[in-house]
Amino acid sequence: MSHSIKQIQQGLASGEFSSEEITADYLQLIKQHNPELNCFISITDELATQQARAADASIAGGDARALTGVPLAHKDIFCTDGIKTSCGSRMLDNFIAPYNATIIEKINSAGAVMLGKTNMDEFAMGSSNENSFYGPVANPWNRERVPGGSSGGSAAAVAAGLTPAATGTDTGGSIRQPAALCGVTGIKPTYGRVSRYGMIAFGSSLDQGGAFARTAEDCAILLQQMAGFDQRDSTSIDQPVPNYSGDFERDLKGLRIGLPEEYFAEGLDADIARVIESAIDQYRKLGAEIIDVSLPNTRLSIPVYYVVALAECSSNLSRFDGVRFGHRCDNPKDLEDLYKRSRGEGFGEEVKRRIMLGTYALSAGYYDAYYLKAQQLRRLIKQDFEKAFEQVDVIAGPTTPEVAFKLGDKTNDPVSMYLQDIYTISLNLAGLPGMSIPAGFSQGLPVGLQLIGNYFDEARLLNVAHQFQLHSDFHLQKPELNS
Repeated sequence: MSHSIKQIQQGLASGEFSSEEITADYLQLIKQHNPELNCFISITDELATQQARAADASIAGGDARALTGVPLAHKDIFCTDGIKTSCGSRMLDNFIAPYNATIIEKINSAGAVMLGKTNMDEFAMGSSNENSFYGPVANPWNRERVPGGSSGGSAAAVAAGLTPAATGTDTGGSIRQPAALCGVTGIKPTYGRVSRYGMIAFGSSLDQGGAFARTAEDCAILLQQMAGFDQRDSTSIDQPVPNYSGDFERDLKGLRIGLPEEYFAEGLDADIARVIESAIDQYRKLGAEIIDVSLPNTRLSIPVYYVVALAECSSNLSRFDGVRFGHRCDNPKDLEDLYKRSRGEGFGEEVKRRIMLGTYALSAGYYDAYYLKAQQLRRLIKQDFEKAFEQVDVIAGPTTPEVAFKLGDKTNDPVSMYLQDIYTISLNLAGLPGMSIPAGFSQGLPVGLQLIGNYFDEARLLNVAHQFQLHSDFHLQKPELNS
């Protein structure tokens, strides 16, 4: 079964099926395939059934809202009132959130049905979903391959047809990279466009909520409900939310697409380059003008990111100390023992590595050499994009340097794992919006095309993605699931 949000909306409105019926179908699919794929940490079947019945009553009463009766899944990083919110970590395995994140609140208010909470790299730290306390997620296209991370559970669930759409978060590529590796559409909006209130923090100046779906059209429908100012989030931008579907029929004649030379240099798999060039040719046929641009500081994005993000992670994760909530060690002999053993037992290896490195970068004597220098270089990366957007409307290139790699291939080589995000990280450092859309296949595995927009230009990005999807069917192709 594979419905789009739009098809579900139409089916519910016409009476072709009820929300309770389609929700039951999705829950059955999850029950059947989740043991193999491990996409979900929590399956909220009782709540979903209650919400679906309420949605059917609303539809019958003429009180349907934007997402009434539509089943969705949420990344397990968003606090969800009364439901376990684990962030993929043993540290929060026993944490029941006492309130809803703004994203959950908004989507609930729009009438959606929650199928469950999806698996993820612990505290959103990872590019393969192998860092989860609950075990790795399998890529539906090949069970021996990773789905990408950290939002791998959401991407894999959408790719496998276990949910029509899902929420995710993106700190350095954690929506776009798994979207590419799983062959689905994913959007990370401009920093500040979607509230971070109730989203468990990794890197506060980088984290941003977004959406996964099969199509750009569905991403627009979901983002429409997620976006907007929130006074509870000091980084939220008070700017009107446009109609993200309003520009969909606009043709691409005269659109200027920039190709950064740095994205097609050494390190990019030759077959992926071929797929991306074919996608760019399709844009030429649709009337777009292709312009070469340069982002010379791209090479600095990995080291800059891993100083800034890890420093912020060290600060954010200091709250998990075994005192107020989360994992607490047994029988601590004193306060220091409580801290050390609670954190030592509660955090996984990658999280510990990042906390240690971040603490080092912030320590006396190293702050200026590392954190301050990284923030100065971050400004240069941002200026590269500003200069490029003086010449073009959208920037395009590969989302990842290679297709989904095998489970276990990079777990002992953190630097090789970090390099998987070479094309995505700079957007988070600059705060720009970006998307990954399915553009073809290599070795039988999906390849993603990354589209980068100017600040708050998500509507244009979605239009550019939608026009490509009108003239291709890569986003409609689905992996075979074991029956």
